[in-house]
Amino acid sequence: VVNYILELVKDKIWGVRMLSNTVAIVGRPNVGKSTIFNRMIGERVSIVDETAGVTRDRIYGKCQWLTKEFSIIDTGGIQIQDQPFQKEIQAQVDIAIEEADTIIMLCNNRDGVTSDDQYIAKLLKKTNKKVLLAVNKVDDISFIDGIYDFYSLGLGDPIAVSATQAIGIGDLMDAIINSFDQKEINSYDSMISFAVIGRPNVGKSSLVNAILNQERVIVSNIEGTTRDAIDTPFEREGKSYVV
Repeated sequence: VVNYILELVKDKIWGVRMLSNTVAIVGRPNVGKSTIFNRMIGERVSIVDETAGVTRDRIYGKCQWLTKEFSIIDTGGIQIQDQPFQKEIQAQVDIAIEEADTIIMLCNNRDGVTSDDQYIAKLLKKTNKKVLLAVNKVDDISFIDGIYDFYSLGLGDPIAVSATQAIGIGDLMDAIINSFDQKEINSYDSMISFAVIGRPNVGKSSLVNAILNQERVIVSNIEGTTRDAIDTPFEREGKSYVV
């Protein structure tokens, strides 16, 4: 089936560049990870909703700042309490952390430091990756004092941001650029691009995972598990594809 699909799409070409430097946004549910992600890439790719747990898979985008480019990954929320899809979400976050050169731990200033924040901070310290601490929902100067409580996480100076008001995004982007040396960009002149589309619960995610030979997308019997458009490049028999 996989070979048949690739044969069907072999003439469809899409130019794309894969960037070496990668940043993952990690945090508990509903702290604004998808809003920050959309703000940084300049378009609405990840679904944003006040309901916790909307993002479940890894969502990829590309950013440009001060003439430098990097890839960024939006992830689902990590939490201690057992919730639907939590095991699958954690697996997706683990992969994003492994792929990342730099990790942004995003917190919510309005809620203060939570037990989930402390749990995530401990996980990230074990990765030996560069971690930037960003505190969201600092919508004006009257909320700035709240960020100092986040020093207790032991991840260095917190960066105050407001995803909705676009406050502090430049400071965060500066910190990202300073956290890694710009690596060589791998350019592909052309890639074969195709989309898997169908009604809910017909097996689209299972098919994508079979094509990629990895658990790239969460699979569940619950309708509507996949909520975002998830682009993934891969190679097969010397040819480059994006599904």
